[in-house]
Amino acid sequence: MKALYCGALATFMAIAGFTQAQSAKKQGSGHDSAGDKLIGAWHLAHIEAPGLDGNPSPIPQPKGMLIYTRDGHMSVQLMYPESANAQSNEYVQDGYEESFGSYDVDEATHTLTHHVQGSVTRNLLIGKDLPRVYQFTGDGHLIIRSARADEHWSVTWEHY
Repeated sequence: MKALYCGALATFMAIAGFTQAQSAKKQGSGHDSAGDKLIGAWHLAHIEAPGLDGNPSPIPQPKGMLIYTRDGHMSVQLMYPESANAQSNEYVQDGYEESFGSYDVDEATHTLTHHVQGSVTRNLLIGKDLPRVYQFTGDGHLIIRSARADEHWSVTWEHY
């Protein structure tokens, strides 16, 4: 019985030591990877897009949610206020934006790419790869911009 107790105690101590070493290793690195920081659900804090003159233009602020999963899937939804429900473009149909699919992160270039598998605008986005530039702010916000030269919008997200 004493040998069984000593064996269990030794196993427990080994697991505790390993766990502590892994925790110290993670804390010692000083930061999580960008891929790790993206994981989870985000709510829309602010969206901006320039007007025809290139200056920021006030637009009705939608409500929105962005989700990145650890296994490489993403989903984004934005609902514009009723006053803007006539808005439709490549991303938005009748004031609603939604797409889902997978994503890849390139930490060296601070870019991520959404690979669209489904969208409310159907064939306008399905099958497309949407490159995005991301930035984490000091206060934990996530700013995403299009990497396309013809798009100049910026979206700020906050973790739930």
